[in-house]
Amino acid sequence: MWRPPGSARRNSAAFSATSASLRADPIRCSILLALREAPAHPADLADLADRLEISRTWLSNHLACRRDCGIVVAVPEGRRTRYELADARLGHALDELRGVVLAVAADRTCTDAEEKGCC
Repeated sequence: MWRPPGSARRNSAAFSATSASLRADPIRCSILLALREAPAHPADLADLADRLEISRTWLSNHLACRRDCGIVVAVPEGRRTRYELADARLGHALDELRGVVLAVAADRTCTDAEEKGCC
C-alpha cells in the first residue's frame, strides 16, 4: 500500500485536525466567518461575543486556541490588538466549504435523514 512521505502525512494529519476542529463547533466557524469579513479589535470582539451569545472569556479562549493552531493571528496596533485570519486563503476555503455544505443540504436525497440520523 502506498503511503505519502513523512512530511505529507504530517501535513495531511494537520489538515484533518484543523478542518475537523473548524467543523466541530458552529461558534468557532462563526468567529472565523466574522474575521473573514473584517479584522476585529477588542471592542468588535465584545460585540461579536454578544451576537453569538457567548461570554467574552469564552471568545477569547477560542481566539487563543485558533491563534495557537495558526488559523488566526493577533496583530499589535499600538495599545490594541487586531485579530484576523492568518491567511486570506482561509477565508476563501471557508466560503467554498460553506457553499458545499449549503448545496449538499439543499440537495438531500435521503428523505428520512432526521429519523435515521444519517446525512
